[in-house]
Amino acid sequence: MSPPPPQLTRVAERVEVALGELLAAERSTWGHLDPALDEPLGDLSDLVLGGGKRIRPGYCHWGWVTGGGDPDSDGPLGGCCALELLHAFALAHDDVMDGSPTRRGSPTVWARFIDRHDRRGWQGESRRFGEAAAILVGDMAMVMADRSLGTVDAAVRDVWDALRTELNMGQYLDVAGTVKGNVGAAGARTIMRHKTAGYTIARPLQLGAALAGRPDLGGALAAHGTPLGIAFQLRDDMLGAFGDMERTGKPVGDDLREGKPTVLLARARERSTPVQLEVLSRVGSEVGDDDIAAIQQVMVDTGAVAESESETNRLLEQALTAIETLPDHAGSHDALRALADFVVDRDV
Repeated sequence: MSPPPPQLTRVAERVEVALGELLAAERSTWGHLDPALDEPLGDLSDLVLGGGKRIRPGYCHWGWVTGGGDPDSDGPLGGCCALELLHAFALAHDDVMDGSPTRRGSPTVWARFIDRHDRRGWQGESRRFGEAAAILVGDMAMVMADRSLGTVDAAVRDVWDALRTELNMGQYLDVAGTVKGNVGAAGARTIMRHKTAGYTIARPLQLGAALAGRPDLGGALAAHGTPLGIAFQLRDDMLGAFGDMERTGKPVGDDLREGKPTVLLARARERSTPVQLEVLSRVGSEVGDDDIAAIQQVMVDTGAVAESESETNRLLEQALTAIETLPDHAGSHDALRALADFVVDRDV
């Protein structure tokens, strides 16, 4: 995997500083009201500042520059921080929904609160408390995201509202698809388009452009960002099925144990023999490493893995071609190409 390009790391550094200041101020304010509030805010701070590639803020920044904004200005910084806080909201809630005990190699928010409950001998059910606390941490992040975005015009608000709404609708479809267990490729694509593609790349680009006063670039930015966002999710699905825990911070085959409705899984099911379908029927259950290896082998043998890789490459080429229709300001074309290569060529 290539290292993050400087067009991303430079933005990430500025956003990291701004987020650190924002979260420190929040902890100071509410810690004075009641020291107990420092624990949820501390967990939120750890989640926000404890890793992450800052892809969404990066795309917001380069959407701003594509729209003619000064690359050295703090004009898009509020939007960049808002996106990262919104991402923390989604992660805190997602980990509860998935029952994931770790993220980036560390205990998730709900798992931390369960541990506190157990160690301190508090009343009630520890898991219920941990999940409730984590949901509230996510809600805190959502409120802070709105405040970070600040007072904006209608065009910016429209993009922000669309992004948040699509994220939540896509997340519900993901949760429902997990329990149904029979989502086909078309349904998995709908989830992918709303939960990830728009929220990760297309909408952040549009948000940055709208902040720069160019909401009219929304369609051209979507022509680049949507196929790239789908390619990003296809890569993410591969990592969820085959990723190395030392790199991803999650157990190998975690998405297979959870039964995540992915295009990769749907393709494998569509092409499986009865014997292979029996192996895939173990997806979504508590299975051991041997079962995970058998499921992975079916995905390879049916050609689902090869087709996913092929589609990812096609979508990347489509996204790169679409860059030519966008204005080129302050190296924005080169930046978008570098970011596109990075988000597709990754192993975490």
